[in-house]
Amino acid sequence: MEDTDLIILWGSNARETHPIFFHHLLKGVRKGAKLFVVDPRRTSSARWADVWLGLDVGSDIALANAVGREIIAAGLENRRFIERATTGFDEYRKAVQPYSLEYAEKITGVPAEVIRQLAHSYARADRAQLCWTLGITEHHNAVDNVFALINLALLTGHVGRYGSGLNPLRGQNNVQGGGDMGAIPDRLPGFQHVENDELRAKFEQAWDVKIPPKRGWHLSGMFNAMEEGKLRGLYVIGENPVNSEADQGRCERNLKGLEFLLVQDILLSATAQLAHVVLPAAAGWCESEGTVTSSERRVQRVRKAMDPPEGAWDDMAILCNLANRLGHNWGCPSAEEVWNEVRRLSPMNAGMSYSRLESLGGIQWPCYDETHPGELFLHGRLWEDPVVGPPAKFSAVEFEPPVDRLDDNFPLRLTTGRRLESFNTGVQTSRYRSPLRHPEMLDLSPEDGERYGLAEGERVIVSSRRGSAVAPVRFDESLRPGLAFLSVHFPDEVATNVLTIDATDPISGTAEFKATAIRVEKIASPAKV
Repeated sequence: MEDTDLIILWGSNARETHPIFFHHLLKGVRKGAKLFVVDPRRTSSARWADVWLGLDVGSDIALANAVGREIIAAGLENRRFIERATTGFDEYRKAVQPYSLEYAEKITGVPAEVIRQLAHSYARADRAQLCWTLGITEHHNAVDNVFALINLALLTGHVGRYGSGLNPLRGQNNVQGGGDMGAIPDRLPGFQHVENDELRAKFEQAWDVKIPPKRGWHLSGMFNAMEEGKLRGLYVIGENPVNSEADQGRCERNLKGLEFLLVQDILLSATAQLAHVVLPAAAGWCESEGTVTSSERRVQRVRKAMDPPEGAWDDMAILCNLANRLGHNWGCPSAEEVWNEVRRLSPMNAGMSYSRLESLGGIQWPCYDETHPGELFLHGRLWEDPVVGPPAKFSAVEFEPPVDRLDDNFPLRLTTGRRLESFNTGVQTSRYRSPLRHPEMLDLSPEDGERYGLAEGERVIVSSRRGSAVAPVRFDESLRPGLAFLSVHFPDEVATNVLTIDATDPISGTAEFKATAIRVEKIASPAKV
């Protein structure tokens, strides 16, 4: 990032949501890297950009396809890389053909010449980084959005090289590590597919248990199963779906309808308050031993610095004790013993002994044995001659507008996100003071404030097709007319997810938090007697 020539931040306000990463990005900018920011809002990240592309919410695929079409039309594609390391290019080229610069301008609101500038700059750069986060993935077509960006990297060869790559910025600490360990509906630790008989058998033998040979539910699928009566008990560890899931009313109804809800957490969240049983847990970052994995796949040691409060247990101790009480002899293994089991079963972690993690300050997976240094570039194999493993596949994807359509009753587009000083649903941050924090407000453009006859600080009713909330207004010049913004940090003040839609991506299960149709109404003054 610090030694690249061009950086694209697409659907990411990294200045506020990934501030440490953003410092590394700025080092690259100060060395001369050109920064493009693609975001509906002119965020604090966009203010550092050489070029800001203020697209309409949900039009990312139209923009990406137009960029790809322009690169091909200008003859700037990396033909050598495409031919030796990819498949599906001809289908992709046909799919993007209708996305002319003029058509994309009409769909996205981004001027054709600006789209052309992005396409040519990205394709001509010797090294380029394409970064994204929840602005791409919190849509009903999240996976297709990601495919659209991957296509651009394959088209130009900006992948698997020093200074060139794809960088999905993870939404929370150790999300990568959770996925690595199998917290995905169809994967076992090390991303080994649960429906692969040979891979599954290895785990069954080690654990002396039969594993269901089919993928499980993702989070959205679980809530669907609750409604259908197929899921009657739920064990929630370190998650607060009451405040984090779209369509909060539906979420609460489903959780309250369970026969049994068990919550394991460090704080008494809104979800924990609905539980039949709450198990107080230790804080993983300072009260437990283990490992953590960063967005760059670097596994590092976590060391216990202090004991948890009385009555709170380490997550692993809770799980093992519960298993023992249920008749399974898990014993009381140490964190290192559990990690060594991971190493035996997951080839990508095999060479990561505690001693190596300590001495090297962390190792990037895959690391296949104790002589392997770890892979600096995940997709570096695409540049080997011959290419090692399967080629990378282009994915032809088509633009679809947000599910929650704008109309005369709901004419404003609400998008949601985070603010610098707070985190997610506020369980961990709202209890502490910050000089940067202000009460949650509905951000509107000054033009919309004038249009609706509103004063800054005035409380208004914000309504969607699912519910209503009351919020004070703040005027934000970074917003274009027709666009509004709320965070989810203060659900007790403004229940943002009462408004959001639970239209979900069929593959990832991610809800479309970024695109809600709303209206704003003044609160009538009480009649004078």
